[in-house]
Amino acid sequence: MKILLDTNAWSRFARGDKVVLDLLGDAEVVFVSVIMLGELYAGFRGGQRERANRDALRLFVERPTVKLLFATDETAEVFGAIRHSLRAKGKPIPMNDVWIAAHALESGATLVTDDAHFEHVDGLRRWPG
Repeated sequence: MKILLDTNAWSRFARGDKVVLDLLGDAEVVFVSVIMLGELYAGFRGGQRERANRDALRLFVERPTVKLLFATDETAEVFGAIRHSLRAKGKPIPMNDVWIAAHALESGATLVTDDAHFEHVDGLRRWPG
């Protein structure tokens, strides 16, 4: 299974959540969006554990099964389609989450998230579903 972590899934992992740890252990590939990295770095900044959090994230991203996703022209196309669809439905979601959803769709990964608003993104596989 290919998965993509949302920011809240990373937080659960960092706290040692057994369910997320097991899911990561079973995944053949764990995708990490550069958008999620930005959210995490913003959250780490100025905190009492900033250095430890940054180090833990760096070690995680360096694992052989973890693949970093950058925004490409294809990602931007998928982003545009998602954003248009959500507007047409009257179901906007946070902009960073549109990018994360685009990465999940583009990579064919299941998005690991606790955010229910992702249910409005057509074709997106979520865990828990």
